[in-house]
Amino acid sequence: MLNVFKIFSQLINRTDDQRKILSFYSKFIGRNDLCFDVGANIGNRTEVFLKLDAKVVCVEPQSSCFDRLSRLYRDNERVILVNKGLAEEEGHLTLHICEKAATISTMSDKWKNEGRFSNDYTWNKIQVVPVTTLDELIKSYGLPKFCKIDVEGFEYSVLKGLSQPIPYISFEFTKEFFDDTKKSIEYILSIGNAQFNCSIGESYELLFDSWVDPDTLYNKLDLIEDKSLWGDIYVRFL
Repeated sequence: MLNVFKIFSQLINRTDDQRKILSFYSKFIGRNDLCFDVGANIGNRTEVFLKLDAKVVCVEPQSSCFDRLSRLYRDNERVILVNKGLAEEEGHLTLHICEKAATISTMSDKWKNEGRFSNDYTWNKIQVVPVTTLDELIKSYGLPKFCKIDVEGFEYSVLKGLSQPIPYISFEFTKEFFDDTKKSIEYILSIGNAQFNCSIGESYELLFDSWVDPDTLYNKLDLIEDKSLWGDIYVRFL
């Protein structure tokens, strides 16, 4: 009976988590909106966007992850699969693959050599992958309502491939590379007038009740004394 109760409790918690995630992303995504899932990995966010009845351009360069995405979504007319990475310009780049933890595979040498996982993991495989840009994706598939970027320290390079506002963008940040986050925000502001918010870790809650300017964001995050702090910056173009 105890095991049954435990399983039932886990199912309830999972359902509650799913509702929270869907409620969170519904702030940015509505029915039939186009989304870009950049750094899709095995499709966790793509699944959420589809549950919100969105259309998804799913971008993933890592062959093992893309194979799984293909099995899941190749027959789904609401998903477009792009087996490439994103960068500042088109071409080819080296992807460093961590086979023990595919989610931390990266095109950033800095992330691999200096980041929080550098002492505990090795990137034991490389793959030369084609890369395109956000601008080229927009030319091919249209302007998305929401673009999620999670590319393990390569976010700035991905954003440099964008020259026009997207209504909403999220991109990952970490405490140790917050200077790169500031560079990303400065670049975003060179594209257009934008405001910002933040979600810590996987809380699926916005840090501020309203959208704020960069200095307000920086000051708030500076007060959090956690060397392992990470999360996502959210951008709203005005």
